[in-house]
Amino acid sequence: MSTPNTQASEERAIKVMVVDDHPMWRDAVARDLAESGFDVVATAGDGPGAVRRARAAGPDVLVLDLNLPGMPGVQVCKELVGSHPGLRVLVLSASGEHADVLEAVKSGATGYLLKSASTQELTEAVRATAAGDPVFTPGLAGLVLGEYRRLASDPAPAAPDRPKVPQLTDRETEVLRLVAKGLSYKQIAERLVISHRTVQNHVQNTLGKLQLHNRVELVRYAIEAGLDDV
Repeated sequence: MSTPNTQASEERAIKVMVVDDHPMWRDAVARDLAESGFDVVATAGDGPGAVRRARAAGPDVLVLDLNLPGMPGVQVCKELVGSHPGLRVLVLSASGEHADVLEAVKSGATGYLLKSASTQELTEAVRATAAGDPVFTPGLAGLVLGEYRRLASDPAPAAPDRPKVPQLTDRETEVLRLVAKGLSYKQIAERLVISHRTVQNHVQNTLGKLQLHNRVELVRYAIEAGLDDV
């Protein structure tokens, strides 16, 4: 069982970068995260600066606003997630518009939180994002899952040499099925009575075998394969 000191130590190991064009808001978020035990390795106030500093600082989680000068947040997300697969992006935005949420997720964001969230909600979201769990302001998770299903129903160019589900192990297929149902990694771990890290490893192995790049593509693949109905 983890002691409070052990838990705090684990939190401090999570490196976070905050990107927002409003200096007071950016500094406040960075301060709240630092006071909660996270290692705030950098901040930035514009898109190009965010890309440069993130590549230099190597954060585990990028807390990212969408409305940035120089380069929109979704482009920052695409640039960094595409070249740094281990980076997780948590969008922190004032916009709850469905189009903004879906565009952020399609760009590689792991989660989407509104700026009306409390400090506790933000710190919990950063911690979950670092672990690879999707985090959304209530009401937005269903929207994203619905979009996954819509995308899966649309015709898409198929890669003829893409490995199919039978090439996965039984446990990888089981984890993929639960991912398609919208369960978080924590929920999957509890359902299968395995560790959170084991779930992450199965997902990473599955991404590699199926030649996919992120959770959006993985969920779409699983739904196309009918695994969400099993």
